[in-house]
Amino acid sequence: MDTTRVALTWGLHLLVVALVAPAVVRAGAPATVVVAALLVVVYAAGVLVPGIGRSRRRAAWWLAAVCAVWAVLLVLTADALWVAFPLYFLQLHLLPRRAGVPAVAATALAAATSFTLHQGFTPAAVAGPVLGAAVAVVVVRGYEVLYRESERRRRLIEELTATRADLAEAQHAAGVLAERERLAREIHDTLAQGLSSIQLLLRAAERILPDRPEDAARHVGQARRTAVDNLAEARRFVAALSPPALDGTTLAGALERLCAATASPPTRFELTGRPVPLPTAHDVALLRIAQSALANTARHARARAASATLDYRDDEVVLTVTDDGDGFDPAAPPAPDPDAGGFGLAASAARARSLGGTLTVESAPGRGTALSARLPLPPERP
Repeated sequence: MDTTRVALTWGLHLLVVALVAPAVVRAGAPATVVVAALLVVVYAAGVLVPGIGRSRRRAAWWLAAVCAVWAVLLVLTADALWVAFPLYFLQLHLLPRRAGVPAVAATALAAATSFTLHQGFTPAAVAGPVLGAAVAVVVVRGYEVLYRESERRRRLIEELTATRADLAEAQHAAGVLAERERLAREIHDTLAQGLSSIQLLLRAAERILPDRPEDAARHVGQARRTAVDNLAEARRFVAALSPPALDGTTLAGALERLCAATASPPTRFELTGRPVPLPTAHDVALLRIAQSALANTARHARARAASATLDYRDDEVVLTVTDDGDGFDPAAPPAPDPDAGGFGLAASAARARSLGGTLTVESAPGRGTALSARLPLPPERP
């Protein structure tokens, strides 16, 4: 739009010179030549002197000087009539809206009067300047409307571009946060729980040495197997793959092996309902919730027995983990602490919510704990 505006401006400058020239050529009188040259000089001053274009007040005075010289030229020759047309555009462009149209009307009247005085009255003498003024007003006002609309669209595009950049940045931040949360849950449910189990096993082995070396060796062997499993888990979740416990087996099989490997406390597994294939995300979430729940039981509950039940229902699958340990007040759970833990319930609840499910905990001090994760079954494909 700026390029178009510059082109129109220079076109107007050339039009003024082209319309002054016939008055000089046809009149030939020295006075007419001098006044025409003065008109060109005054007009050129407004184009070449920077200070005039930067101040609306100075521009108005410059326009008044141009019109005054043109009025003198009108007295000398009727051919100066044609210069009125570019003057219309200057007046509409430089003067305020309330003054522009009256100035155009006065210019048209002066042009028609001059032509009538020089050539006599004819309808064309009046119609020409009036129609030219009307066309100038319509063109300038139409251009202003188009310019405002163009500016509005330009600003809108800039706002949309800025909004798109902000949205892309927000999506990137959300993606980074989601990946960070995924890694945090995986680390808590695998490495952190595994390291805690290894610590408990080695501590147990340390307590029974040197009196019961065979039992100590068994604890050390379990700790070594846990370390190997955790290494495999770490490699899998870095690659965003399913847990090794689900390789070549069902969710029920993985949970049964998990319960069999949990010796403190002894844990029983039960499967109810008719198993149906679940999305991998459901299998991973339920397995991780079970691992976290049983790890918390072994670490905090001092339970004598625990159980895990996988129940397939008509529209949902429910995992329930119970123990007969110390229990706690669900309304005031332990605050998360980097050393003592406390992140497991929040991570498990986040897993369930991400799949449209829920996690509920029922417990009381001295009465054990029951944790239930409910996930909706995906609709059957026709």
